[in-house]
Amino acid sequence: MNGSPYLYVAPFFLLFGVFGLFPMIYTALISTTAWSPRRPGSEDVSVGLDNYRALLSDDNFWNALLNTVGIGLVSTVPQLLLALGIAHLLNYRLRGRLFLRMGVLVPYVTSVAAVALIFNQIFARDFGLLNWVLSPFTDAPIDWRASKAASWFAVSVMVTWHWTGYNALIYLAAMQTIPFDLYESAAIDGAGRWRQLWSITVPSLRPTIIFTAIVSTVGALQLFVEPFLFDTTRNHNGGAEREFQTVVLYLYQQFWTNGRYGYAAAIAWTLFLITVVIVLVNFLLVRRIRSADG
Repeated sequence: MNGSPYLYVAPFFLLFGVFGLFPMIYTALISTTAWSPRRPGSEDVSVGLDNYRALLSDDNFWNALLNTVGIGLVSTVPQLLLALGIAHLLNYRLRGRLFLRMGVLVPYVTSVAAVALIFNQIFARDFGLLNWVLSPFTDAPIDWRASKAASWFAVSVMVTWHWTGYNALIYLAAMQTIPFDLYESAAIDGAGRWRQLWSITVPSLRPTIIFTAIVSTVGALQLFVEPFLFDTTRNHNGGAEREFQTVVLYLYQQFWTNGRYGYAAAIAWTLFLITVVIVLVNFLLVRRIRSADG
């Protein structure tokens, strides 16, 4: 074992595990207290599981969870389908394909704050670009923050625009491992590009598609920046009637705006457990798919 690289790498993994576990334990301890900066000494007041009991009967939390799942579905499915289609097109020998491949990454490297400013103008009610385009087909301007359907669509467009290129490059990297002879044979047999996509590319990319679906699901559960910047209320309600307030945005509101540190910690741990359950379900589905293929 002398000179083994594992001897040098192991301490870093150990430190990562310790420092990663400590915040989780500390958050769990805070979630059992009534800690609030507005009440000195409250950090030492233990309430047991009262924060979790209150959370289960909190309508605002369940509304935030519904918004999180809804926005996640509306943004993740089109995002991955678009990424797959773009990657399939970029995998062909096109002129200037290096420039095109670099171009799809521009939304990902662009500041989310700058993106939010642009999309806030696009989805503005009175002078927004999208309402101007839709004006011949609507009787009145659409208030994109006034209903769940409209606000979910607006936030989902921001998320899709930001992450589609990133997932497209992941798919493109995986496509490089598919023998190009398969596409040439399919073309000789008369299969078009989209037929090749569904008959050759998608089956070959099944593990990568499952990976991006799991990562995108976890990212959707942690959605914060886009709804935070899209919100025009000063108390982080996610709309006047909490139309697009996500779980993390609700956590932020309870922590910073309301100063309920213990309650916010309970929200964080509940979201963590929900994420773990969803990842485990995805893992079991992946195992079942693989066993069926075998």
